[in-house]
Amino acid sequence: MAALLGTLVTPSLTYPGRIEFSERIEAVLPLEAAGGLPRRYILPGFVDLHVHGGGGADCMQGEAAVRQMARFHAQHGTTALLATTVTAPLADLEAALRGIAAVVQNPGPGEARVWGVHLEGPFINPEKLGAQPPYTIEPDLETMRYLLSLAPIRVVTLAPELPGALELIAFLKAQGVRVQQGHTAATYAQSLMGLEAGARGFTHFYNAMTPLHHREPGVVGLGLGRAQWAELIPDGLHVHPAAIGVATRAIPQAYAVTDAVAAAGMPEGVYHLGRHQVYKKGQGVFLADGRLAGSALTMDQAAQNLRRWGYTLREVMQMTSSFAATYLGIQHGLKPGLPADLVVLDEALNLVEVYVRGQKVETV
Repeated sequence: MAALLGTLVTPSLTYPGRIEFSERIEAVLPLEAAGGLPRRYILPGFVDLHVHGGGGADCMQGEAAVRQMARFHAQHGTTALLATTVTAPLADLEAALRGIAAVVQNPGPGEARVWGVHLEGPFINPEKLGAQPPYTIEPDLETMRYLLSLAPIRVVTLAPELPGALELIAFLKAQGVRVQQGHTAATYAQSLMGLEAGARGFTHFYNAMTPLHHREPGVVGLGLGRAQWAELIPDGLHVHPAAIGVATRAIPQAYAVTDAVAAAGMPEGVYHLGRHQVYKKGQGVFLADGRLAGSALTMDQAAQNLRRWGYTLREVMQMTSSFAATYLGIQHGLKPGLPADLVVLDEALNLVEVYVRGQKVETV
């Protein structure tokens, strides 16, 4: 059995303590603050519900690429993730989902746990593609049933204004799948209908959706007024830190995602995002026309950014870990009996150690 000592960070408390664990957490013991206690923080592992790739791998490329991506993100503190597809021809989606399912069913050493799939499209609005490849289709129950048969799909991003979308939202809700509004040109009224049909979240909030206007509040206005959950990309490029502050003040459990693509962790150059070529320049990833194409963000950097922008350590933990797990209905935290998915950070929130199911992951 292994043990870690430091300042434990939970949704309700931050306190000195000791965690004893094997594959699962065996004990969590409060300690008296003492000079000999290591000056470090112990948090539940980061959870990323929107990640396309990393370390040169794109999860649309199949099982080996999904494993490479999962290893890369584990090295940056992500202990659980949803492998996220892009809009693509059905044959491409079939292959990607089969590859993701293989990793879900047979996790490998050093890999972040893949909890399932975030299906981003193909039921999105072609007017709001963002960096998505142009293979959209209208919402279709039979297609969705088939895709669900291939892999455990936990989240679906769609545009609620499309024909058939409300029926598909209701169907997915009944299946226990979280539906998110994204890549959408919906009006406020159309977005509200999606929410009332059962959609719960908002994909990369602010990006690829109708903005707030005082006469037409749009999807952003609905999210700020009514949402409980929403993704935010805290890379400093997709959303201004002040706009992130507006969202977190209005949306009780807004959580961080990376939207990372294959270029994350790689040098400047050309990479793939589904059938698109994308270009890493500096800290960003772009299409040839200059539009943002996912990110090169990792969750350890997301945590540092949020801390630098004024969030408390407990708020950082919630946004990078517990909110996302709660959204999916998965128990994740520093409690006996739960999987020992842990990150250890120093006082500057630099990554020190990572454990997935109690096994130490080599960090970069």
